[in-house]
Amino acid sequence: MQPQPSPTRPFAQPPPTLRRDLSASLVIFLIAIPLSLGIALATGAPLQAGLVAAAVGGIVAGLLGGAPLQVSGAATGLVVVTAELVQRYGWRATCAITAFAGLVQVALGAARVARVALAVSPAIVHGMLAGIGATIALGQLHVVLGDSPNRSALANLAALPSELVDLHPPALLVGAVTVAVLAAWPRLPGRPGRWARAVPAPLAAVGTATAASSGLAVPRVSLPHWELQALPALPDGPVLGVCAAVLTVTLVASMESLLSAVAVDRLRAERPDGRGGPAELDRELAGQGAANLLSGLLGGLPIAGGAIRGAANVAAGAATRTSTVLHGVWVLICAGLLAGVLELIPLAALAALVMVAGVKMVSFAHIKHVQRHREFPMYAATLGAVVLFGVLEGLAVGIVVTAFLSLRRLTRTRITTEARQDSHLVRVSGQLTFLAVPRLSRALTQVPEAATVVVELGGSFMDHAAYDALQSWTDAHRARGGWVTVRGRAGQPIAEPASTHACRPWTPWRNHHCTRHTAADGSPGGEQLLGGVSAFQRNTAPLVREELARLAQEGQRPTQLFLTCADSRLVTSMITSSGPGDLFTVRNVGNLMPPPDSDASCDSVAAAVEYAVEVLKVGSITVCGHSGCGAMQALLSSLDQAPGAQQTPLTRWLRHGRPSLARMHRIGRLGRGEVALTDRPVADDIERLALVNVMQQLDHLMAHPCVARRVAEGTLQLQGMYFHVAEAQAYVLDRRARTFTAVRPEVLDAV
Repeated sequence: MQPQPSPTRPFAQPPPTLRRDLSASLVIFLIAIPLSLGIALATGAPLQAGLVAAAVGGIVAGLLGGAPLQVSGAATGLVVVTAELVQRYGWRATCAITAFAGLVQVALGAARVARVALAVSPAIVHGMLAGIGATIALGQLHVVLGDSPNRSALANLAALPSELVDLHPPALLVGAVTVAVLAAWPRLPGRPGRWARAVPAPLAAVGTATAASSGLAVPRVSLPHWELQALPALPDGPVLGVCAAVLTVTLVASMESLLSAVAVDRLRAERPDGRGGPAELDRELAGQGAANLLSGLLGGLPIAGGAIRGAANVAAGAATRTSTVLHGVWVLICAGLLAGVLELIPLAALAALVMVAGVKMVSFAHIKHVQRHREFPMYAATLGAVVLFGVLEGLAVGIVVTAFLSLRRLTRTRITTEARQDSHLVRVSGQLTFLAVPRLSRALTQVPEAATVVVELGGSFMDHAAYDALQSWTDAHRARGGWVTVRGRAGQPIAEPASTHACRPWTPWRNHHCTRHTAADGSPGGEQLLGGVSAFQRNTAPLVREELARLAQEGQRPTQLFLTCADSRLVTSMITSSGPGDLFTVRNVGNLMPPPDSDASCDSVAAAVEYAVEVLKVGSITVCGHSGCGAMQALLSSLDQAPGAQQTPLTRWLRHGRPSLARMHRIGRLGRGEVALTDRPVADDIERLALVNVMQQLDHLMAHPCVARRVAEGTLQLQGMYFHVAEAQAYVLDRRARTFTAVRPEVLDAV
């Protein structure tokens, strides 16, 4: 067994892993240099402070932190806070505040309270970051226009008209070039575009703007020599004000780091190898504190983990924390040896880079998310307060608005009773808490004895007092001969009070407490299937019995044949939102469709296809592969098997996948990009083979005469599909472009 690298000895790893980390470290180093300089410029700090923060964040937080693949450095979310501190207390005092905030972070990490920060509503966090981003963008826009930013966002906004009248063309040209390259770089077409995208977009933008500014009279980077007065000094001001500043830096840096660590850890977990280790949030908080302490003492900016740099690290293939540490080393070397090169960079290019980063912090995806969860007032209040008053004040306003709306939702519960022809409907709109129990009891007493009752719960929460009241009435009503059904607003069944079961039909067994079943001998396990069947009979069968009775009488008339893998994670009815009678499903190991000349062992699959095409007259056939397919992994492993190895039923079946393997190797030899995903690169050979296998099985389907005839008549359509399990994301094959395109909800909503 290959030994795992020690978390405290990042360089003790085998050469392949070290090569991956070395490559990733160079990528994030090239992103960190222009971004760190730009953040330092935006805060009004000495520019070398950004490089100090990048080096210390990479080395110290990389070694001590609990998120191995997170990359720390000068924090975008702290730009507004740091700029205000520099203006109010001066740079040396700001360094001391950074060091004190680091000490507080270390103490919080030791107290193991990191998870508490994640309890803050995402609407507040995203609103805070959006407010910071808007403030950054407004301030740096003035630098792009050739002037200096003002102290507040409102002052920047008020001064904008006069700035637009009195433009500085050279600075504006440099900023426009930077923004244009940043926007166009990820969209460069063709093979040259793929090669060019190996260079990070921030580096390409700043490099292009630097070349375009040659000969122009524009302010440029100035890196003064290290001097003792850059080191921290105690702030000169009210103690409460200094404590508030330390608290603000601590809160914003901690939340940004912890949320970024969670995001990067999700990206790490979705990779096929899953390498890098899960995030330890308390250790990450302490590591960030140690980095801030040292950065403050050395005259660096406040440090936080960054989701952008961390995502780039994961995408570049980093396997361990070595990539993060090496990136800090490269920054240190660059600051010492390439200062002359850095001083060629125009300040307007760095300002434009940070301005774009600020704009991206106002995420429309986050806005849609909070709207969907009815939390937009919290988001908007936090955003507005951050822009108008500051970060700490914005957080306080967001928390107050959240508390007010939560109390309002708890108290605004509407309960109505409606008599229908064959039943009584009791509708509850809002959260069902103890405050609504008297109104609920009055409504339930209006229902006649032995009546059929539907209780429709429109809220997402029911406390214990309300549950007890509803359960007691349900038991009493059923005892008097009545019938009670409890359901959600959209008609879906929910927890029956008598059973307290809150499981949906597709909940995995391990989370499905209502399927626990004990064998006849008293031993648990082995009878979970019977427990699931019992739960179906109790909760689901009453809801689908009428539809199944109709199908039993009319017969099946599916319009689709769905050929997919036998993998237990692939639930066809869930990913296609289909019900009884919709899909004619064929499943086997590897979603293989042997060609017509195969041996008799393949007749089962061929017979199912023939029955669907000739008898059921389906209108389409879909071949669906998936991520992490064991059959594809076995096919790749078969290359290492010695000739004449023992043949098992599985190996004999998998020989029908060898044409897919040969096709993938042929594509690789020819250098043709025949298979691709539209929104991300193909992860590895297992995913590449799964995609190629879908295309190959569609070709095998066309070799069957009944399929070829129906396709030629125009009455049958073949399509390919790929499902990424970890992302819960479906991709549909464009056979002409040989590309798998992600299925997005907004695309369907627009149709």
